[in-house]
Amino acid sequence: MFSRDKWNEIIESLSSNVFRTVLTAFGVFWGIFILVILLAAGNGLENGVTQGFSGIATNSMFMWSQTTSISHKGFSKGRRYSFKLDDVPAIERNVNGLKYVSPRNQLGGFGGANNVVRGLKTGAFNVYGDYPNIINQEPMDITQGRFINMNDIEDKRKVAVIGQGVIDILFDANEEYLGKYIKINGVNFMVVGKYKKKGTTNRNPEEAQKEIYVPFTTFSQAFNRSNNVGWMAITADDNHSITNLKKDVIDLVKSRHSIHPDDDRAVGNFDLFEMFNKVNGLFLALNFVAYFVGILVLLSGVIGISNIMLIVVKERTQEIGVRRALGASPWSIRGQILMEAVFLTLIAGMTGIIFATSILAIVNMALDNMDTSEMMFANPSVDLVSVLIALSILVISGLLAGFIPAQNAIKTKPVDALRTE
Repeated sequence: MFSRDKWNEIIESLSSNVFRTVLTAFGVFWGIFILVILLAAGNGLENGVTQGFSGIATNSMFMWSQTTSISHKGFSKGRRYSFKLDDVPAIERNVNGLKYVSPRNQLGGFGGANNVVRGLKTGAFNVYGDYPNIINQEPMDITQGRFINMNDIEDKRKVAVIGQGVIDILFDANEEYLGKYIKINGVNFMVVGKYKKKGTTNRNPEEAQKEIYVPFTTFSQAFNRSNNVGWMAITADDNHSITNLKKDVIDLVKSRHSIHPDDDRAVGNFDLFEMFNKVNGLFLALNFVAYFVGILVLLSGVIGISNIMLIVVKERTQEIGVRRALGASPWSIRGQILMEAVFLTLIAGMTGIIFATSILAIVNMALDNMDTSEMMFANPSVDLVSVLIALSILVISGLLAGFIPAQNAIKTKPVDALRTE
């Protein structure tokens, strides 16, 4: 039940020495401030990384051929081999749970020799021979024109989809590029679309916009790749994990290319789903560290409040003795001390939460005016659950801070208390 006299007494007690009270409360303020900021920073990093994976099929793996390390079926070790185009339908038929199996070939690249020419302008770019499904596995938007389609594959059309980085190098400012031709290793391709990569999973976001996509069949014919496949992007459906299907895929490829079953070096692979799960585990660990560090800092503030409450109880020994002599119960005395500790803790903690959220609001306003698409940090914030947890920690901390002083207060005998000078 609300008691105005009791609350007046609490406020009077805490305001009798304002400087001491403020210094004591600062420990709790700082602890909860650090906790909220650390949780928000962890969420900001998680949002940034999740943004980097936006649009990409995370339940995917990438697979490429390497040299064998074990002799098998008359073939010596150190043999080089290539995946074949007919490996794709074989994988789709024999491994259940797959959604996309996309073969890919590649040439050129940033830092290599100039492989693309338009008029007097040249550039070194990654050129990929792909099937249309690759757009469901890589994070990109088609901002103008179109992407390659099955008609391009079947008719072996010489068409290309390019990024802004290619446009900046091969075309003049504001020059129309759709329908124009570029020459890749001496072969003319007509530009039919422009893409924009999303996220930051690529090691160099700027170079991710300097790529060219052409139909797989056209690539194979134009650059004499026959039915060879450089590597594959393989995605599982929503009901399966590519990590669990990976062994079946690799074993099938080994069987088709006469590779020893125990040769783990012959087929290279990168499991994106496994990496994504590790990243999620990292964020769980970061949240744990945030709570651990924040609570430790908060604990130091709670110890300070407990110490100051011990001093307050000592200063009010005679008052407590009088109240006991007038019939106040031990629970009444204990409740008064606990209420003072909880009140001080909550006021300090709520001030810390308000100050921290104000800082976060300013940071988010600054980020809203920036392009965060290529940043590993976005929208640092705390959710309602975290705030409720923080408030629960504050209440528990206040009770802990007042418990020992309250116990000391009720142990004092009325007669002894009245004798105290």
